[in-house]
Amino acid sequence: MNIAEVADAAGVSSATVSRALSGRGSVSPRTRERVLAAAQELGYVVSQAASTLATGRNRNVGIVLPFLDRWFFTQVLAGAQQRLMGSGYDVTLYNLEGDGTERRDVFETFLLRQRVDAVIAVSLELDETEVSRLHALGKPIVGVGGPIPGIRTLQIDDYAAARLATEHLLALGHTSIAHIGGNEASDADFHMPVKRRRGFVSATEAAGIEAARFIGADFTMEGAYRAAKQLLGAPDRPTAIFAASDEMAFGAILAARDLGLEVPHDVSIIGLDGHDAAEFFDLTTIAQHPRSQGALAVDLLMAELEDAPLPASTNLPFELVVRGSTARPRL
Repeated sequence: MNIAEVADAAGVSSATVSRALSGRGSVSPRTRERVLAAAQELGYVVSQAASTLATGRNRNVGIVLPFLDRWFFTQVLAGAQQRLMGSGYDVTLYNLEGDGTERRDVFETFLLRQRVDAVIAVSLELDETEVSRLHALGKPIVGVGGPIPGIRTLQIDDYAAARLATEHLLALGHTSIAHIGGNEASDADFHMPVKRRRGFVSATEAAGIEAARFIGADFTMEGAYRAAKQLLGAPDRPTAIFAASDEMAFGAILAARDLGLEVPHDVSIIGLDGHDAAEFFDLTTIAQHPRSQGALAVDLLMAELEDAPLPASTNLPFELVVRGSTARPRL
């Protein structure tokens, strides 16, 4: 089976078949459907090797992630992969979790093999050497989750999002508010935990609360559960907690319940993420839509690869979603 037979069955030229199956070039929707139907009926599949030789493209995008077991990263990956598949691209996934050799291998070996057409780096603070190696590839690169010098990146304003979460608690009348944020180990890339802590402190200080409490955790439910037990087991327990992630907020809710406290009447709890399980926990949260972030990163890459106009704005939205885990404090 070859492209000429598909062209004959569809009643078009071989060049039109090539454009229709590759997704590149101008082909009317009706003609594309006719070509796809003919190719499917004849069992024709584009040879990746031949396509690469003809176009210089691998139809493959590399996605570099620090972890695979955290909700935010898997959601960014899901959004990016879905959009890439719709554009006819494969995904090569690079998971950097480990003792550090994985990261070195990815930047010194795997990416330099030129098997990908573009790279998405998720929540990674790249050093000058890593950035130089990426630029040396001559491939489009987009970052998600924080600024990378010389590379277009997508991120929410973590400071503003944390301030919004804290201001929600203040507006309800809480004056004894604690923050469960990141510990030193979790502050490796982009200092996101610090930005969220600063947003919390800014809001509380503006409200005249100078000594708001803070305790560090590791952005896991288990870590936040232990931290919340320390806070809520104290005689002067806070009436509200802002957790720097929804998963940590879940841990705080479970800790409160295990201590016999009722959420939100004994303690209000708010998170930040918009986790899929937030509705199940009835959690008030700041939603940041990571799937959309992954999809937008792909849109930027495709615009560069196809020499199309770049989106005018890459400001990432976030929003307060109020549920039943926050309420006015008991008098």
